[in-house]
Amino acid sequence: MKNIVVLSGAGISAESGLQTFRDADGLWHNHRIEDVATPEAWERDPELVLEFYNQRRKQLLEVEPNAGHKALVALESRFEVLIITQNVDDLHERAGSTRVLHLHGELKKVRSTADPSLVYDLHGWELKQGDCCEKGSQLRPHIVWFGEAVPNIVPAVTLAGNADILLVVGTSLKVYPAAGLLQHVPARVPKYLVDPNASPEYMVYNLQIIREKSGVGLPKLVADLLANHSNF
Repeated sequence: MKNIVVLSGAGISAESGLQTFRDADGLWHNHRIEDVATPEAWERDPELVLEFYNQRRKQLLEVEPNAGHKALVALESRFEVLIITQNVDDLHERAGSTRVLHLHGELKKVRSTADPSLVYDLHGWELKQGDCCEKGSQLRPHIVWFGEAVPNIVPAVTLAGNADILLVVGTSLKVYPAAGLLQHVPARVPKYLVDPNASPEYMVYNLQIIREKSGVGLPKLVADLLANHSNF
C-alpha cells in the first residue's frame, strides 16, 4: 500500500473557525505571540499564558472538522495516510484520521514543568495555577513554544523521506523547521499544494498547485487519487 504523507498547517483549521497565531498581524486576542507563546512569557506571567491557552481550548470545543479534514480520512481506504501537522488542535483525529504526528504539541494535553516526559490528557478546557503533576510541579501546556526545540521533527523527516505522494495543505511553507520537510521528499514523488494563495515561486519538483481552500480542493483531489490509485 502506497504512503501518502500530508503536511497540514493553520489554514485547514481556520476553515473550521479556529483563529490562528498569524491572524491580525501576529496577534491573538490582542496579545503578542511573544507575550503568550514563549518560555520567557511563561516565566514572566504564567497566569496570562494559562488563560491564553484556556481560551484556545474553549474555542476548540466549539468547532468541528471540515470537509478538508474528512476528505483525508477517506484516503485511508486505499493508502497508508500519515499526517504531519503544525496544528495543535485535534480536528484531524476527531474527523477520523488514525495516524497524526503533531510537530508543535497538542492543545488538549498538558505536561509537567519538572519532567517533560510526564504528559497528561486534560479533561475540560481549563488549566489553572496549582494544577500539578504527580511530582508536585505545576503543569504547563503541552505546546512547543517559539524558541523551543521541535522533538517530533526527527520522525517527521523519516516520514517525509518515505512518502510516495505528498499533500501540503493550509500552510504557507514559510515556517521552519516544518517547511524544510519538503527537502526530504524524493524528487520523483508527486506533490500537491492546496492553497488559494499559492505562489508560483515554489521551486519544487513534481509539484501541482491547487488554488482552492482545503474544504473545496481537498475533496476533489482525494476523489481523483482514489479513482486513480492503481496508477501510483
